[in-house]
Amino acid sequence: MKYRELGNTGIKISEVSFGTWAIGGSWGKTSDAEALQSLEYAMDQGVNFFDTADVYGDGHSEELLAKATKGKENQIYIATKFCRKGDIFDPKNYSYETVRSYCEDSLRRLNREAIDLYQIHCPATEILRDGSVFEVLDRLQEEGKIRNYGVSVETVEEGLISLENPNVKSLQIIFNLFRQKPLETLIPQAHQKGVGLLVRLPLASGLLTGKFTAGHEFEEDDHRRFNENGEAFNVGETFAGLGFRKGVELADQLKWIAEERPSMASAALRWILDHKEITCIIPGFKNVGQVQDNLLALETKPFTEEEKQTVQCFYRENVKDFIRGPY
Repeated sequence: MKYRELGNTGIKISEVSFGTWAIGGSWGKTSDAEALQSLEYAMDQGVNFFDTADVYGDGHSEELLAKATKGKENQIYIATKFCRKGDIFDPKNYSYETVRSYCEDSLRRLNREAIDLYQIHCPATEILRDGSVFEVLDRLQEEGKIRNYGVSVETVEEGLISLENPNVKSLQIIFNLFRQKPLETLIPQAHQKGVGLLVRLPLASGLLTGKFTAGHEFEEDDHRRFNENGEAFNVGETFAGLGFRKGVELADQLKWIAEERPSMASAALRWILDHKEITCIIPGFKNVGQVQDNLLALETKPFTEEEKQTVQCFYRENVKDFIRGPY
């Protein structure tokens, strides 16, 4: 395993880390036994950072992490998120009393004394622009309930607003071969300010594995079925904002990236890691096999400058105009 510094926090985390949305719910059938086995396997391979949220399975993924990391609290870093249990547009949802309650609930489920990285979970843009929530987080940090805080954002604009606060230590962004806009301003500015960058949806909800056909049917409780067009939450969280059929079509045109590499998925992850400004990727998983597949990125051949230019051109000419929703 290789490790990168999380901005200027002094923490070094595995460059392939993992998100736990899938094991919490909303990605089809899950098994707690498989989830715990997968977490244990990942840690055995040197993974020391996991991202979760209080709404993943209504706190279930936090509880799974507590079980998996028991006795390893000083070795394994956990980032969790808050605000989406309430109305993300209501300022009262970000008051000291409300956020403290969210924080204490997460601490109880995680069975920890402090949260390593506490993130605002894709709040309304106006909440970030107002900035009062950062004062709340400063207070929780002073009380020792959280060690560092950051923001999970939907758009480049929200990321840039967050960077205006000097105590923001990380941004969690959607960044992959289908979502390259952060390269223009957000990634360079975050790096310049010493802010860590966590990349979620690195495989565009599975599109960049190259395994789907246009006729694939997702399970009823899978967000890739019920949120394809943004019915439940931001459309960009599903297939990077592309419609499923269009996404499959575009992924098929990118299968060449797997040449001389273990798989299309490992190549897509490698492309992200080739950007040294990125702290880590946090792909999801539901079983050991998926953890193994994602860890292959560590052994995958880096992209050449010519290949980088090719995928950048592909994004501009074939992908960019089909992404829906603000990003």
